[in-house]
Amino acid sequence: MQRHVLHMDLDSFFVSVERLQDRRLEGRPILIGGTSDRGVVASCSYEARKFGIRSAMPMRMARSLCPEAVVIRGNSAAYSKQSKVVTDIIREQVPILEKASIDEFYADLTGMDRFFGALSFSSELRQRVMRESGLPISFGLSVNKTVSKVATGEAKPNNQRHVNWGDERGFLAPLSVRKIPMVGEKTYQTLRNLGVQHIGTLQEMPVDMLYSVFGKPGQTLWEKAQGVDASPVHPTHERKSISTERTFDQDSADIEKLQSILVAMVENLAFQLRRGHKLTSCIRIKLRYADFQTHSQQVSIPYTASDAILISKSKELFQRLYDRRVRIRLIGVHFSGLVGGGEQYHLFETCDRNDQLYAAMDRIRIAYGDRAVVRAYGLGARTIGRGNPFNGEPPPLLANRRS
Repeated sequence: MQRHVLHMDLDSFFVSVERLQDRRLEGRPILIGGTSDRGVVASCSYEARKFGIRSAMPMRMARSLCPEAVVIRGNSAAYSKQSKVVTDIIREQVPILEKASIDEFYADLTGMDRFFGALSFSSELRQRVMRESGLPISFGLSVNKTVSKVATGEAKPNNQRHVNWGDERGFLAPLSVRKIPMVGEKTYQTLRNLGVQHIGTLQEMPVDMLYSVFGKPGQTLWEKAQGVDASPVHPTHERKSISTERTFDQDSADIEKLQSILVAMVENLAFQLRRGHKLTSCIRIKLRYADFQTHSQQVSIPYTASDAILISKSKELFQRLYDRRVRIRLIGVHFSGLVGGGEQYHLFETCDRNDQLYAAMDRIRIAYGDRAVVRAYGLGARTIGRGNPFNGEPPPLLANRRS
């Protein structure tokens, strides 16, 4: 049976949400991301891209390229809310949905052409998303995920592209090798050094040559260039880890400040665990120094979602890691080995009172916000993040959060 794989991508999603809330932003160059000079661009409007601005560019450089651009820090809660609106619309209509990111979706429409055409269905779905959410969205439709994703990119902004079965190689041939989803900057430079700029050239190369240069990924690269991709559409599944990072506007060696921020980060993630009825069995702490050297350590622990245990272990890891007389640029906290279930209490701890305390604090946070109640030690740090990371949806791409 011939496959029909739909790829949908919300156009300049963060910018579109901001414009949905403030119509005065229509037609203006918009930059979303860290507002300090050390921040980076998380998203930008098509008007800003005409000035050469792109995602991940330092905000200072972007501002110099387009001084008249409107700079917005971003609102992760609003982006998550609108993403859910779109997700619910699409999920209601398709048999299998994979949410690849906060603004990107795959759907397997195979077999639906027995009842109505896949292209007609996709077009109607796109119109419904735009009508009910108010957000522009583009799609690509073909026999596999790779070609559909490339087709979406060629359709943007706010359009659609259908690649018929058998036309995959011809569609891909004139495009830059950068268009292949797995090609990053390093792979692109290697291909350029081989004299390869367009996918058509890649299609004519022997697969053995690419294998000798890139190893097994070389064979995958060659197959994608041919328009071949057997990867299935995976229904969205739950996450196995959660994490957060904080980059400082100014590098710091203030131990008290660093530990207060660490406590706030751990406390917030522990709250997310409890709200999602999850426990963690592994903590990893990451430090990036002012000279950009990055060090991390992790420790395995009995399954827990206890603030007291997680804060204590995290502070121990921090003290082990911070052994250089160099200022800190970034702190990261990562919980992995997640499972569902209740708290596994230590035999020598009187956890009933702690359990009641956590439950009371969590009820206040759910009602009034995740910073409504915090430990005194963590008062110096701002909020780390919001939203339930265990509802089957990928985490929002926050603007570059800084302390």
